[in-house]
Amino acid sequence: MEYLRIGEVAKACGVSIDTLRRWESEGRVVFERIGNQRVLPRERLSELLGANPAPPSPSSARNRLAGVVVGIKKDPVMSQVEMACGDYRVVALVSTESVDELGLEIGSPATAVIKATNVVVER
Repeated sequence: MEYLRIGEVAKACGVSIDTLRRWESEGRVVFERIGNQRVLPRERLSELLGANPAPPSPSSARNRLAGVVVGIKKDPVMSQVEMACGDYRVVALVSTESVDELGLEIGSPATAVIKATNVVVER
C-alpha cells in the first residue's frame, strides 16, 4: 500500500497541516501512523478531497495547480499522469522520457501548468 505524508495531503487539499490535524481531531479524516508520521493511504485522497473541499487558491487556478501525483500509467513512449490538485483531478499525457526525467512517482509533489488545452507537469 502506498502512503502520502500529511504535508503532501495538505498540499493536495490546498490546506495547512494544522487544518488537517484539526480535521483529524474533529473526525473528518483518519490518518494512520508510521513511526511518528501521520500518513494517508493514497487511494483515500480522493475521498478526502470530496468531503473537505479546498478553499479558493490566491493564484489563478486556470494556470498553475500545485498537487500530488496519485497515478502513473507508463507505455514505452507516452505516460498518463494523474494528479490531485485541491478540488481538481488533473490527468496529463506526457512523454515517458519526461516522467523519468522529472522523477515523477506516486506521492511526488508536482504542479500542473495549464495553457489552453495543453497541460505541462512541472516538478
